[in-house]
Amino acid sequence: MRIFVDADSCPRSARELVLRAARKRRIEAVFAANRRIPGIEGDYAVMEVCPVGEGAADDRIVELARQGDLAVTRDIPLAARLVERGVAVLDDRGRAYTGENIRQWLSIRNFMVELAGNGLGTERSAQYGKKDLKTFADNFDRMVTISLKGALCKSTV
Repeated sequence: MRIFVDADSCPRSARELVLRAARKRRIEAVFAANRRIPGIEGDYAVMEVCPVGEGAADDRIVELARQGDLAVTRDIPLAARLVERGVAVLDDRGRAYTGENIRQWLSIRNFMVELAGNGLGTERSAQYGKKDLKTFADNFDRMVTISLKGALCKSTV
């Protein structure tokens, strides 16, 4: 199991939490972005600096991620691509994207993009706060535990 982080949009506190968890559990955490992100270093941390271009970091995450991995992204189209590959996906506020709900989230996202394209401003999410980080931490820990148990079960067969 590996953890993939869409690092461009992930808040620093969530990235730091992922780094601590990766070190503690000895899981490789891969952070993908179009530029080097400060603080992504040390054991179990990999910084994938991708070419500048629309979707390059997303494409790299999809290329590397496999069933049983966990990804952190707020990019719903990327989440849909990963869910399709059997990757567990969580956003930085703790929301899980699954095969059961990803089409609904993608539809909402596309509707909001269409509204914005027609000049109808949409309300932005509130600033990332302690409550968001706590929800993310709780759900991230739960998903890592489930993923590790799944990997252990597969290795004993």
